[in-house]
Amino acid sequence: MSHEKHTIEQLRRSLNIAVALNVIMAIAMFLGVVLTLTDSWPDWSPETWFKSGGKPSPYAIDLKTEPDSMTLAVANQLSLWKGPDATYAPQNDTGELIRYGRELIANTAAYLGPKGSVAKITNGMNCQNCHLDAGNKIWGNNYGAVASTYPKFRERSGAEEDLYKRVSDCMERSLDGQTLPPDSREMQAMMQYINWLGREVPKNEVPNGAGIVALPYLSRAADPVKGKQVYAAKCASCHAPDGQGVAAADGKTYTYPPLWGDHSYNIGAGLYRISRFAGYVKYNMPFGATYQNPQLSDEECWDVAAFVNSQPRPDKDLSADWPNLLGKPVDHPFGPYADGFSEKQHKYGPFQPIKDKITELKKQKGAISSK
Repeated sequence: MSHEKHTIEQLRRSLNIAVALNVIMAIAMFLGVVLTLTDSWPDWSPETWFKSGGKPSPYAIDLKTEPDSMTLAVANQLSLWKGPDATYAPQNDTGELIRYGRELIANTAAYLGPKGSVAKITNGMNCQNCHLDAGNKIWGNNYGAVASTYPKFRERSGAEEDLYKRVSDCMERSLDGQTLPPDSREMQAMMQYINWLGREVPKNEVPNGAGIVALPYLSRAADPVKGKQVYAAKCASCHAPDGQGVAAADGKTYTYPPLWGDHSYNIGAGLYRISRFAGYVKYNMPFGATYQNPQLSDEECWDVAAFVNSQPRPDKDLSADWPNLLGKPVDHPFGPYADGFSEKQHKYGPFQPIKDKITELKKQKGAISSK
């Protein structure tokens, strides 16, 4: 073999080896991704993998699976829910209602606040203050799972609730106001908009990124004193040192909403539970934070939630809530309870001992009921 032919043969062999190594590396990386997802996410299995053609369902969380184990790393590997833009709703009467519904969510006070143009029945906050981007932000307390899961049974009322009841609860608790008649144009518009956002989510499924992220419990009680320091450093510049927010130039609503006081959410609101407030803060606060770029540690989120929810705010009669005591959340701060823990521990934690006790009591009740 001539020197030239020998050199060509060596190059050919080297090229074949390089191609083979690349193929092996690609296969290894593919298997690594599959194994990572299979180990990290409860809905993944060889069966579901092949049935889906190798693609995870963008709505992989079934209602039977608690999302507490969700981590940012896993979430980044899966499709995250994002609702449609209401701008592109149909150009008909229904589309007009959808767009009006979004406007009501984003600028509630302009229509229903103390100086509202339609009615004066809420506290001056907007639905969007709690449901960011008009209920369309990933883990921004969005509406991604509302249409797919309602009507449903809720422990708080001890009854099956429809979407009208859900919206009414927000108006009466988070907006510390009154609800609207079911057949009013405003109520129908909000329900049309919420249903529009969730129209692609399969029934009884919760999409990834819906609602509020569930933070792991602290091993200690959340600390309002530490939370006050976090608030002063990270929150007061927008919500004011006294927590009363910053009024908008139009005098009808807030540029930054009040976090306590007469015009904030009342003690019956979901965000009055510090687990909900802490999860809300994690991926949304302070301004600019996202699930990809959180700005506070988990401990800071729990502590600032404890501080904010220790401040005075409007009262509400909660005597009809949680008729089944074992159905009360571990961080519901008002008795009576079935678990023997104090109101203080139910408000600030540590919560894991309460959860363990409730789980034990439910098992005991189930054993007794089955006999």
